[in-house]
Amino acid sequence: MNLLKDLPTLQDDEEVFETLLQNPHLQIERIVSKLKNPGQWYDQDHDEWVVLIEGQATIEFFEQNMQLLSRGDTLLIEAHQRHRVISTSEHAVWLAVHLKDKAS
Repeated sequence: MNLLKDLPTLQDDEEVFETLLQNPHLQIERIVSKLKNPGQWYDQDHDEWVVLIEGQATIEFFEQNMQLLSRGDTLLIEAHQRHRVISTSEHAVWLAVHLKDKAS
């Protein structure tokens, strides 16, 4: 699979999530985004590591600063760190790794 091939055609303010690998401890997904307006707030029970493979995106953390991501940038979003995507360029492509349980 090539993460930049066969991208879905998106309308404004749409995201497509595609699970690439999943087990009880880990989920890896490709996300393709075209957001012009702020998305929903997320508050996840697990850590999530993302890399923006293509495009640009702005992420807002609740009661904190916004962060601009460009192609190749990575970000660790810790469990219960409330966040949302404010906007993306057309066809922003992400790889998201959800770490379902923490090491003790």
